[in-house]
Amino acid sequence: MTGGQERGPLLVRELSLLEFVRRVLAQAERKSTPLLERVRYIAIVSELVDEIFQVRVTGLGEQDEADFQDLDEGGAEAEDLLDQISGIVEDICEHQSRVFRTEVLPALERRGVRILLWSSLKEGDREYLSGVFQEQVFPVLTPLAVDPAHPFPYISNLSMNLAIMVTEPETGTRRFARVKVPPILPRFLELPGHRGFVPLEQVISAHIHQLFPGMEITECHPFRLTRDTDYQLAEFETNDLLEALKSELGRRRRGRVMRLEVERDIDPEVLDLLMRELEIEDRYVYRISGLLGLGDLTTLADLDLPEHRWKPFTPRVPARISENCGFFEMITRGDLLVHHPYESFAASTADFIHRAAHDPHVLAIKQTLYRTSRDSSIARSLVTAAELGKQVVALVELKARFDEQRNIERAQTLEKAGVHVVYGLVGLKTHAKFCLVVRQEKGELARYVHTSTGNYNDRTARLYEDVGLFTKDPEIGADVSDLFNQLTGYSRQKSYRKLVVAPTEIRSFLMEMIHREAEREGGGHVVAKVNGLVDERIITALYDASRAGARIDLIVRGVSCLRPGIPGMSENITVRSIVGRFLEHSRIFRFGRPGRGARYYIGSADLMPRNLDRRVEALIPVEDPEARRRLEEILDLCRADDHLAWELQPDGSYERRGPKNDVDVHHTLLARARQRARGERR
Repeated sequence: MTGGQERGPLLVRELSLLEFVRRVLAQAERKSTPLLERVRYIAIVSELVDEIFQVRVTGLGEQDEADFQDLDEGGAEAEDLLDQISGIVEDICEHQSRVFRTEVLPALERRGVRILLWSSLKEGDREYLSGVFQEQVFPVLTPLAVDPAHPFPYISNLSMNLAIMVTEPETGTRRFARVKVPPILPRFLELPGHRGFVPLEQVISAHIHQLFPGMEITECHPFRLTRDTDYQLAEFETNDLLEALKSELGRRRRGRVMRLEVERDIDPEVLDLLMRELEIEDRYVYRISGLLGLGDLTTLADLDLPEHRWKPFTPRVPARISENCGFFEMITRGDLLVHHPYESFAASTADFIHRAAHDPHVLAIKQTLYRTSRDSSIARSLVTAAELGKQVVALVELKARFDEQRNIERAQTLEKAGVHVVYGLVGLKTHAKFCLVVRQEKGELARYVHTSTGNYNDRTARLYEDVGLFTKDPEIGADVSDLFNQLTGYSRQKSYRKLVVAPTEIRSFLMEMIHREAEREGGGHVVAKVNGLVDERIITALYDASRAGARIDLIVRGVSCLRPGIPGMSENITVRSIVGRFLEHSRIFRFGRPGRGARYYIGSADLMPRNLDRRVEALIPVEDPEARRRLEEILDLCRADDHLAWELQPDGSYERRGPKNDVDVHHTLLARARQRARGERR
């Protein structure tokens, strides 16, 4: 296999990520989006921007301080890129605030839901909230002074705070104080008798004088911090991954400040003091028109107004599962592909593990757990299996970002129940999704495998689009057994019968498959559906294949650093992004054309260096004809969609696809799941 002759132009990862945030914000603008779902999209935009600053901007800040230029960022200087990010985020936040203020809030008010400012409240409402303040808020507030005897307090990540200036009447001395808005209390306090909500920080501000009796309050401004939460655990740093991670989580609380959000009309003296004490430059200050921390709007999105949310649906039970034959007998008859959230996670994946836990013929269950729900039915099944005397192994990935603490607690709970818990590998995250069930059948051992593109998470399985596969293929069963042995023991296996595993194989395998399509007589075809496309070597291989005449169709939900549509380089490449009701999360690859020996794979890996080089990932071939047909249906609908699809332009911007096919992929797949549950064919 040969590499690309020319590196080719790349789009900048952080700027592409911000383009994804714009596409999410566009969902909040769509009049066809139910009202409370528009509120939810407004909140999601804030959460996405928070994550960008907690992870991505941190690295750029370090590069800027070190005067380091990262070639993976398209040759962009870190300082210039930080300035670009600052301008784009300012624009996104201003746009978000305007959509919320001028479109969403009036629409809420017309339906009896109001977010009210303290200044606009009637006397009776003020009296009610004053009572709430005295009884429920005041006792948990802690004013922290800043003076020679009291250093500037620690400000926690993503916390809402009030910056206060007080004056001593006798001397005229001005002092600074900080009050944290307690996160344990609701961000929006509800007024009785109607759906009116007042931001908690405004109620506190209106009563702030009660915290400083005898002092004159001259300024009171809300502010919010975002800190660096990234971390690295190098293999040489520790012999105890669990203890190392606990220690790192403690250090992470005090990560450097990457963003300070303030009101646009904040007092300059207060802002100067905050910047000085937090040791940040003006580029990290974001002046917001309107409320800060709109991520807290999720509480309003959950109001009991079902007519203003997506029409509820019941995930369907696949017809083969409904036939009432045993789960293991059903898989023995042939592979089964399931598609969430259209098809039930509870009736397929969760029930498979539940039945395995209770089946007297099952001897062992081995499972990877990356992200699970707080009250996980799957974790309960593993506990039951261990209590019933089965050999149960759970590989709990402690380093799943933002779920570290939950996974530590989950691992400890499983261990107490008798489950053999492995904490993953120090140098690599285990991101592959597998459940292996070993069963005694007619004097022999049979291996059943479930694998998925998504996590073993009951809650997100109703929101994330993913595919899962059940199989009794003996070679895949042997491969998954070998993979678990590598993860739990000292195996150094680097190749498998049918699985393709990172970090040793996936990159070279994908490069080889792309290269084959580039050399295919009559023109090859590559279709890939992933969450992110960042890896430069994969992108270069795709450019080479396009130059050779192969057709490349990419469905990339989030970041894409590939620049399509450039003459002589990528004119045969299209990149689409689907953004709608469900979060597109499946990874599906097709090499070749249907009916001409096309090969299909599903797996856990995106096309990013971290997935290919620094994680345990796996691709699994899909060989069952019906399962392949299902995958082809998904890929076809994603490429035909003109309701939810955006197309990446050569300059890095995205444009909505014009109406052409009248296909909404989410709506269509819901309808087809209903048909399949009735045993119908489309």
